[in-house]
Amino acid sequence: MPGFYYPIGPQRWREHWGLPLESFAPGMRFRHRPGITLSQRDNVEEALDTFNAAMLHYDAHYAEQTTWKRPLMVSTATVQRVVGMANKTYGDRAAILNFDSITLSAPLFGGDTIYAESEVLAVDAGGTGPTGAVTVEFRCVKPDGAVVAKLRGTLAIHRRGAAPDAPQGEADPDPRFSGYRTEADGTLTEQVGLFFEDFREGDSFLHAPRRSFHAHECVEYGRRAFDTDPRTQDLDWIARHGAGRMKVPETFVIGAAAALSTRSFGRVVANLGWTEIRLPHPVHAGDTVQAESCVLGKRDSKSRPHEGILSVQTEARDMQGRIVVSYRRDLLVYRRDAPTPYAAAGY
Repeated sequence: MPGFYYPIGPQRWREHWGLPLESFAPGMRFRHRPGITLSQRDNVEEALDTFNAAMLHYDAHYAEQTTWKRPLMVSTATVQRVVGMANKTYGDRAAILNFDSITLSAPLFGGDTIYAESEVLAVDAGGTGPTGAVTVEFRCVKPDGAVVAKLRGTLAIHRRGAAPDAPQGEADPDPRFSGYRTEADGTLTEQVGLFFEDFREGDSFLHAPRRSFHAHECVEYGRRAFDTDPRTQDLDWIARHGAGRMKVPETFVIGAAAALSTRSFGRVVANLGWTEIRLPHPVHAGDTVQAESCVLGKRDSKSRPHEGILSVQTEARDMQGRIVVSYRRDLLVYRRDAPTPYAAAGY
């Protein structure tokens, strides 16, 4: 099955996550990756952010007196993550039209790891509009295969090329860019990046998604980093000395650009280091950036035969096309035939 890399030039591809309407058919089954490990902090934040008054989710002393003996995970946190984890396949949706049912068949707690699976139940191509309807059953599954939740709903999915930012043409059919591995039972397991052998010197990837920076993120990032720079959090200082524009911490910009590359460079064992880090233009709250990476070279690892080393140049630009950060990295990447953790972890 084709992947999510669309050619936009010689040895240059645009990442675009989500299958168009024409790719879906009833009976298709997907295993979505990666999964996520829930925490009690997730539980508390979801409850308090939504004004949830059920103390079962955040009062451990109270929860200890219940049949669960510990805080129960908020059900809406499970719903959000199951839908979110499936975004690589259903990312071309225009809207969630409805949920016919949401069934929670087993409890979840902080420390539990969950994965998403889904099955296409029906496809309605509709008329000539930009979207059709895909009815899906999502399942929340633990590592042992136990199903703890089911969500049955209908999504409005864009036709090929109809989304506002959709790439034109077909995804590159090159096997190295395959978005899925077909299991023996026909289930399609999402892939999580390219192996060392899949990269070629000169390959460039325009990464998705893009990243907008919000004011509250700048403040939170600075606090967690012990960074009291007034440009990133002091509203009075910003009004008097910063032309009213809150600056995004430079280290936040560097980290965000690196994170945006991880869907292609998802099989990295380790980041071996950074060089030539440049920050030629500031980023402010409200700005949006997009990252692009180019493979400068590749070589064998002398000490780790199951892995290879990529030299990669990454840069991010704002929506005016100005480079806001650039750097080079050496990445240690798994080889395709290596004893990797993927099979054991269900990837």
